[in-house]
Amino acid sequence: MAKNKQKKRTQNYKKHLGQIPGALVYTGKKEDVKLHLHSFDYTDNDIHEKDLSNIEEAFVFKDTESVTWVNLNGLNNINEIETIGSYYQLHPLLLEDIVNTSQRPKIDEYKSYIFIVLKMMYYDDNETIISEQVSFVLGKNYVLTFQEAEGDVFENVRDRIRHKKGRIRTEGADYLLYALIDAIVDHYYAIIETMGNKIEDLEDELFNGISQEDISQQIQNLKREVLKVRRAIFPLREIIGRIEKDPNSLIEEQTTHFFRDVYDHIIQVTENLDIYREMIWSLMDMYMTTISNKMNEVMKVLTIIATIFIPLTFIAGIYGMNFINMPELQYKYGYHVVWAVMILIFLAMLYYFKRKKWL
Repeated sequence: MAKNKQKKRTQNYKKHLGQIPGALVYTGKKEDVKLHLHSFDYTDNDIHEKDLSNIEEAFVFKDTESVTWVNLNGLNNINEIETIGSYYQLHPLLLEDIVNTSQRPKIDEYKSYIFIVLKMMYYDDNETIISEQVSFVLGKNYVLTFQEAEGDVFENVRDRIRHKKGRIRTEGADYLLYALIDAIVDHYYAIIETMGNKIEDLEDELFNGISQEDISQQIQNLKREVLKVRRAIFPLREIIGRIEKDPNSLIEEQTTHFFRDVYDHIIQVTENLDIYREMIWSLMDMYMTTISNKMNEVMKVLTIIATIFIPLTFIAGIYGMNFINMPELQYKYGYHVVWAVMILIFLAMLYYFKRKKWL
């Protein structure tokens, strides 16, 4: 069983072995997702939203004066990704990173576009973290996003575009990129808040001594969740820092102020993550201490029982010997006397232990 799990974990990485640089190999688990293309093309006064029937319909948005957001769902559709990459003149190594779902979050700047990889995370109804890689390509007047499957955290951004909320319709593609990244970071806040509630619940259960075995599993699950979020959020500091500090013709100076706000949010999330990480380690220590205390209580009871029976066993051992010359064996009430002595010793030791508050 363990070997099968290990083989399954390493299978995706082995897909890249022997491949030439720039070869597109999908490493995710959603092999049967159908291609779905959706576009927003908008100006301050006009908007066109459409589900695209084929990849070629996305080509018309490259050189328009309006701002365009084209979202592609289905990273397993390698041929279509190669086609759109060829038309938008995207580097082969960039396309390779798009379909490699284990890619670390990063930013690459090219001459006519910027490429960003992030991890989108949110809790499902069962409070299980759903993690999905999202790739962004920012051009002069367009943003391309690549997702593994349906379902994301961008519905609020879509609503702002449709109903002209805020300044998104009056700004360029760089502001659209900011809005999408900000939506991802905002959902990290929701994850952090849920983690905090889980930790508080675990603390209460530990203090009340409820379901110790189940608590240990919950602590392990929380540790994995913190590590998963930490791996996703920590590289974001470098990504947003580069956008904020390194001038780029594709990002207006006024938009960098909004990215600076995202950077502040990331710092706050990472600080909370560090706090929760320490709290989880403290929970584990508390759990181990609780288990140790319970074991000590058991050992104390066993030790008291053994201590009580030591003198009783000693008396029984003496009078269990088969020597002929033992005067007490001939005494008529010897049996009753021995029982009385043993009971008195037993009661005296119980009284002593009670007085010492060992029982």
